Amino acid sequence: MNKTRLARLVALLLVACAVVGGAYVVFWRSEVQQRILTLYGNVDIREVLLAFHDTGRIERMFVQEGDLVKAGQLIAIIDQSRYKASVENARGQVESQRQVLARLLAGSRPEEIVQARANMDALEATLTNARINYRRIKALAERHVVPPQQLDDARRNLDAAQGNYEAARQAWILAVKGPRVEDIAAARQQLTALEGALALAERELADTRLYAPSDGVIEDRILEPGDMASPTVPAFTMALTNPLWVRAYVPERWLGKIYLGMKATVTTDSFPGKIYQGWVGYISPTAEFTPKNVETPELRTQLVYQVRVYVCNPQNELRLGMPATVSIDTDQPRSKGPSEFPCIGAPNVGQH
Repeated sequence: MNKTRLARLVALLLVACAVVGGAYVVFWRSEVQQRILTLYGNVDIREVLLAFHDTGRIERMFVQEGDLVKAGQLIAIIDQSRYKASVENARGQVESQRQVLARLLAGSRPEEIVQARANMDALEATLTNARINYRRIKALAERHVVPPQQLDDARRNLDAAQGNYEAARQAWILAVKGPRVEDIAAARQQLTALEGALALAERELADTRLYAPSDGVIEDRILEPGDMASPTVPAFTMALTNPLWVRAYVPERWLGKIYLGMKATVTTDSFPGKIYQGWVGYISPTAEFTPKNVETPELRTQLVYQVRVYVCNPQNELRLGMPATVSIDTDQPRSKGPSEFPCIGAPNVGQH
C-alpha cells in the first residue's frame, strides 16, 4: 500500500514537472518571439554606368557580361593615335620653352660681351675720325675753300657715326647686364602654361583607357569594338558587389526597438541553413506610402519605414533582387556597427 502511494506521488511530481517545464518552454519561446524582429526584403546593390572620358573609336574590350572585375582593372581602350600626337606636340613646345628660359637665366656668354665691346670700340674709332673730318671741313668751308655741300656731307657722316656708336654702346651694356627680370618672368610663365597643356594632353591620353572604379560584376556590355565612345555614352553597366544590403521595411511599432549598427542575420531560400552576418546601416527618416495627415491610431500602426541591412557576402552568393529574410534580436546590447564584421569596403553606419 505504501509502495502504491509512493508511485502515485512520484507520478504526480513528474506530471507537475512536465507541466511546469512545458509552460516554461512555451513562455520562453513566446519571449524570444516577442523580441525577435523578422523582416522580409530583397538584396539590393548599386550600379555604375562606365563611360570613357574621351571621344574616339573603341579599339579593344577586355571583359564580357558576367565577368568579375577588380578595382583598377583595364576593361576597354579607344584609339590613341590622335592623343599620342597631341602629347608629342605639347612635349616639344615645353622643351623648346625650357631652352628659352635657360638661355635667359644663363645671361650673356663671355664671348658675346667681348664681341659687343669690340664692335663698340670699332664704331668709337669711326666716330672719332668722323668728328676730326668734320672739324677740318668746317675750317675749310669758313675760308670758302670747299663748297657748303661738302660740309653738309661731313656733318651727316658725323651724325651717322654718333648714332652707330651709341647703338653699339647700348648693346654692350645689355650684354653685360643680361636679360631683364620681366623677360625671365614672362618666359617662366609661358613655360608653366605649356607644362599645363602637356599635363592635359597626357591626361587625355590616359583617359583613352577605361578602368573599373571598384570591384564588381559586368552586367551589360553596351558598346562593341568599332563603336564611337564618348563621355555621354556608357560602354558598360557594372554592379558593385560591395557594399551589399537587404532592403526591407519595419513596421512603425518596431521602430523604437532598432538602431543603427544593430547586429542582424540574413538567410535566403537559395542557400538553406546558411546565415549571413550583417548590421542595420540605414533607417529611413520618413514613412513609406504615408498619407499626408495621419490622425487615427489604426492608421499609425500601418506605417512602415525602409531599412537597409548591410550584409557580408564573402563568397559572392547573394544576387541583386534575391528574396531574403532578416532577423534582428531587439534585446541585444549596443554594438559598434560594421567594425565588428570583416567586410572589406563596408560603409559607415547611416551611409546610404
